[in-house]
Amino acid sequence: MSLTAADILAQRLFDAGCRHAFGIPGGEVLSVMHALDHAGLEVVLTKHENGAGFMAEGTYHRTGAPGVLFATLGPGMANAYNVIANAYQDRVPLVFLTGKVDDLDAVSYTHQVFDHAKALEPVVKGSFTLVDGAVDRIVDKALSLAQSGRPGPVHIDVPISLAAKVQENAVKLWQPSYLPSAPAESAEFKSVREKLSQSKRPLAVLGLEILSEGCEAEVREFLLKHGIPSVATYKAKGVIPDDHALSLGGAGLSPKADKTILPLVEQSDCLLLIGYDPIEMRHGWQDVWQPGKQFVAEFTLEPNLHGMHRASYTFSGSIAPSLTALDSGLSLGTVWDNDEISLAKAALNSAFPSDEEWGPAAIVDEVRKAMPDHGVASVDSGAHRILQSQLWVCREPHTLIQSSALCTMGCALPLAMGAKVASPDVPVVAFTGDAGLEMILGELSTLRDLKLPVVVVVFVDRSLALIELKQRGSGRENLAVDFGSTDFGGTDFAALAQAMGGRGLNACSRAEMVSALDGAFEGEKFTLIAAHIDRESYDGKF
Repeated sequence: MSLTAADILAQRLFDAGCRHAFGIPGGEVLSVMHALDHAGLEVVLTKHENGAGFMAEGTYHRTGAPGVLFATLGPGMANAYNVIANAYQDRVPLVFLTGKVDDLDAVSYTHQVFDHAKALEPVVKGSFTLVDGAVDRIVDKALSLAQSGRPGPVHIDVPISLAAKVQENAVKLWQPSYLPSAPAESAEFKSVREKLSQSKRPLAVLGLEILSEGCEAEVREFLLKHGIPSVATYKAKGVIPDDHALSLGGAGLSPKADKTILPLVEQSDCLLLIGYDPIEMRHGWQDVWQPGKQFVAEFTLEPNLHGMHRASYTFSGSIAPSLTALDSGLSLGTVWDNDEISLAKAALNSAFPSDEEWGPAAIVDEVRKAMPDHGVASVDSGAHRILQSQLWVCREPHTLIQSSALCTMGCALPLAMGAKVASPDVPVVAFTGDAGLEMILGELSTLRDLKLPVVVVVFVDRSLALIELKQRGSGRENLAVDFGSTDFGGTDFAALAQAMGGRGLNACSRAEMVSALDGAFEGEKFTLIAAHIDRESYDGKF
């Protein structure tokens, strides 16, 4: 059977586990789109390339296979820049396919033409252009790069004429295989085992690289076997269930949480940084442990050159076999014997109560009660994300997805859509602020067309709440942070949802929230719940 360059590209993506591709058509990518469809990938039309990229990321969080985003050249590529930068910072393996004017035309043809590779250079792990006769090798290289070490986005430019050109049948001859590796039994590694064995206050800091490697079960088994408590970055929530006695939940953005967690970090005599990537963290987590005073052992997929923290020893490589090697002959005595961990958990629960009569915490609480443990929640950037990342109880990993490195607004809805496309039987909810949703309203029509019962919860306070809080806290006058008007003024989100083919409901109390959620995760329509809260509802909450 004769295969075109686009066919080979598409087949390689299918072989890598990709089953969906998201984007907007352009004449320059028609051959690629049809090849993707013929290879078995569902091609999903979206309303903007940025939303398409986040939908692709949503599928990755459910399947582990790279997300696939396609765009036409020029403006299509430029529209996707934000989500590519997000994938780079948030360690998401994403294959970005763009059309490219043929070299012969590019000599004198300038319409919509600029150097994609040069523009993307700071935010991709690599940029490739398909070459006649070597399509298979280039795609294999790109896929390997996207998934190796710290995952990230790769870009593939597909010349227009080459996409439709028949290639010699490309049998898959080569694909790098990265075998799990553990540190050698060196003096340094023996020192880690010895220090941990003697530790009275060990503490683990868990990060998103655990999810990148897919070793959540091995990390959980190791920590629970030895009774080592842990705190997680937001993306690593659920590796140890948040409500487990040894879990301190998530950290990264909340000064209120840091007041409880950071003193424990400072008291620890042996810190284990397991897959911890500080790109999720803020200034309060810079140099919070001191290797000169504490023993700090770091297990990371790639060497850390960020300078955000230091460690006594850093071991680069696979996390699971490293912990297996560390476990050999390891025996801990009684640790944290003054109830510090249970007292800290009680303090955190007290700091983030969910029993308010009405407000953002009540909204999160009612949705959490309506969702099973394996249900997936996405959350947008803003004040609600900081509060929710503390309140939302994750009992499984991959169940609270967000942009926690680049912190892009407008990500929650497409992330939820991608997750639901990949896992149609799993309940999915998107939490977003009203400003964040207004950035990406067009994707509600995509959600309608996909016939997915995603629940969209909108915190309606007609303000950029987090920025307003910072503005007010710094003594500045209110400027360019409020919109709409009082009561149900501004955008009528419930009516908008109805007009766009979904169910639209308002909620101003717990009872109305419960009623709105009834049956919302079933059927073929999305449900949008406009949860109205007072301005300044987040004051003192996080």
